Amino acid sequence: MRPRRTTAHLVGLRPEPEQALGREAGQWAEGMAGAGLRAAGCRWLRLRGDDVPGWQRAAAASSCQGCGPSIPSPSCAGSTSPSAHCPGANCPGASASCFSPDGVAPRSAGPSPAAQSSEPSAYLWSRYREMRKLVHDLLPPEVCNLLNPNAIYANNEISLGEVEVYGFDYDYTLAQYSDLLHSMIFNTAREILIEQYKYPGEIRKYDYIPDFAIRGLHYDVQKSLLMKIDAFHYVQLGTAYRGLRPVPDEEVIDLYGGTQHIPLYQMSDFYGKGPSLKQFMDIFSLPEMALLSSVVEHFLAHKLEFDQTHLYKDVSDAIRDVHIKGLMYRWIEEDMEKYILRGDETHAVLTRLVSHGKKLFLITNSPFSFVDKGMKHMVGKDWRDLFDVVIVRADKPNFFTDRRKPFRKLDESGVLQWDKISHLEKGKIYRQGNLFDFLHLTGWRGSRVLYFGDHLYSDLADLMLRHGWRTGAIIPELEREISIINTEQYMHSLTWQQALTGLLERMQTYRDEESRQVLAAWMKERQEIRAVTKKLFNPRFGSIFRTFHNPTYFSRRLVRFSDLYMASLSCLLNYSVNFTFYPRRTPLQHEAPLWMDQLCTGCMKTPFLEEMVHIR
Repeated sequence: MRPRRTTAHLVGLRPEPEQALGREAGQWAEGMAGAGLRAAGCRWLRLRGDDVPGWQRAAAASSCQGCGPSIPSPSCAGSTSPSAHCPGANCPGASASCFSPDGVAPRSAGPSPAAQSSEPSAYLWSRYREMRKLVHDLLPPEVCNLLNPNAIYANNEISLGEVEVYGFDYDYTLAQYSDLLHSMIFNTAREILIEQYKYPGEIRKYDYIPDFAIRGLHYDVQKSLLMKIDAFHYVQLGTAYRGLRPVPDEEVIDLYGGTQHIPLYQMSDFYGKGPSLKQFMDIFSLPEMALLSSVVEHFLAHKLEFDQTHLYKDVSDAIRDVHIKGLMYRWIEEDMEKYILRGDETHAVLTRLVSHGKKLFLITNSPFSFVDKGMKHMVGKDWRDLFDVVIVRADKPNFFTDRRKPFRKLDESGVLQWDKISHLEKGKIYRQGNLFDFLHLTGWRGSRVLYFGDHLYSDLADLMLRHGWRTGAIIPELEREISIINTEQYMHSLTWQQALTGLLERMQTYRDEESRQVLAAWMKERQEIRAVTKKLFNPRFGSIFRTFHNPTYFSRRLVRFSDLYMASLSCLLNYSVNFTFYPRRTPLQHEAPLWMDQLCTGCMKTPFLEEMVHIR
């Protein structure tokens, strides 16, 4: 009977060797722990072989998947059982007992002559079954909640004890809004297109699709193409849409000159606005993408000619009008209980910081009357007593770069005053201004200031890169994405996908016809698993943080422009005001392997290695 697994497998402690799994299983478990599979009390249970159609159950003996078949080695002094096998010389967890006295791995660690027999495809499938069993035996099939959606994640080391001043944006930072607001924006902008821009009334048949798009997508104005691009400027195939319809991969590649790559000169500028591509980085852009795609769909479906640039600008202006005309502000003010979320938590965060002697300021593009009503709803009528400086209608991101606009003071009724501003008073309200005057008047500089916002460009980029402030990104989507990552289905799919990728990389040297058919079957299965994991997040575009394996364009900017990121400000309540955040050391590709596919391929024998031994 197998011994029950313990949390030692999850925290990187060396597990007791098991007769059926050998030391390779322990090495894999340690690698998975290094990859983040840590959870106290999470039980290891068996993974059913029939969880995913087409996956084969296996009962083959365990071995190191990168070092060849399971062949007992006479050089393994400590191997007293036929099930103990010797990993290869390059296996990251190989013990000293598996090597000859001079430190050279025995030749028998590589594929045996049987593996090179007349049926190499049988050997490949045996490796497949062994890897499948390894995943079967070590992966916890229950949902173990490995990631905490209420945690704060660090891109950079930062000590809150050194932070003296906390700054905040308002919309989607201090105030979190219900998704119901998006359908209101969509419907109203659609009516503006019909009534003011004279678009066909038939577009009223298109309703808002809540899960149509995700934040961070790019829109090619000239091609009417909404798509997801990774950190290396490559379009993720299967995530390009014209209107509401997916565009075939072949057409996407043809549109960009036979490649998935988008050249730098076509990409967006520093603030996400390129000559022909726009990146949607604002949460408010979700209804804009849905409306843009719906209108394009109508024109294409009815074969109506249109100018792509005009259509894009009209939709963008209609969405902008919803904000500029104050329509969105009025909806929220009329029913704050319906639209504003986490108000009590915002109050708790602010009062806690003040009680610990921290200074607070607010810089927002929203008008004072709107902010005032929202803050009274969340925090109370004396909310301004918590803030040392309050700035509204700031015109970010220009606030951070333009030195020309001076501060203007507002009286209690929100009317502009004319006196010259020589200092910023607590409890007063200021409009416009610029960061350079702000720094001069307050003296708040460098890493002792931490500013929170939801827009990576407008809120955070300039503050981090130009002024050295600490920055925190509020990413509401993070909570849902983590809940998906914590599911049993995602964990199984991702882990087996990683293992299968390792097998493909290791076994691609087998080039006979039968072997190529096996590898093709594995490639097909890998693509199917990728599609499954993508759809778990969003049926069209997947996760906002990843393409199939690379970070997204959005994710790369998140890492570049924020020290910390979290689902909401309330996450601060889980940490001491003196807490120090340490980013996890994730392996570079050339560093020690921690992921399962690297464990599988780290042992790979370089072709013609003996002939190259003199090149040292």
